[in-house]
Amino acid sequence: MARDGTPITILVADDDADDRMLIEDAFEESCLQNPLHFVEDGEQLLQYLRREGDFEKLRDEPYPGVILLDLNMPKMCGRTALGKIKEDVNLCRIPVIILTTSKAEEDILRTYGLGVSSFITKPVTFDRLVEVVKTIGAYWIEIVALPPECTTNAA
Repeated sequence: MARDGTPITILVADDDADDRMLIEDAFEESCLQNPLHFVEDGEQLLQYLRREGDFEKLRDEPYPGVILLDLNMPKMCGRTALGKIKEDVNLCRIPVIILTTSKAEEDILRTYGLGVSSFITKPVTFDRLVEVVKTIGAYWIEIVALPPECTTNAA
């Protein structure tokens, strides 16, 4: 939650429609009231964050407080999108959590090297996904102090 009591937005970048549905259901099951937005690939993610194209209407809105990012997506993979986010002076402070099926040590090392905040392998069961979402909510929404651009108007 923002300092003014407004819930922060959570942005999920995942190309798999079933995974997006499960993540949305897990947030509902966890009773998190935060706005949850979805994009389907790295290009859409950057357009959303830069308020370009279909996302221009968000220009006066705060940036998301947390990004959940899948690594393996079409058009632009999560690794490339993460690198671009962390290189951008306007976006680099937004916490990015990798949420992926990968368990590869190379992915873990590379994404932490690019500045990811956390790396989580997608749970196999829905109940475990709900636990993960509750933990994300407890830590990233209730405990952590977020940068001002995630809690006040971006313009």
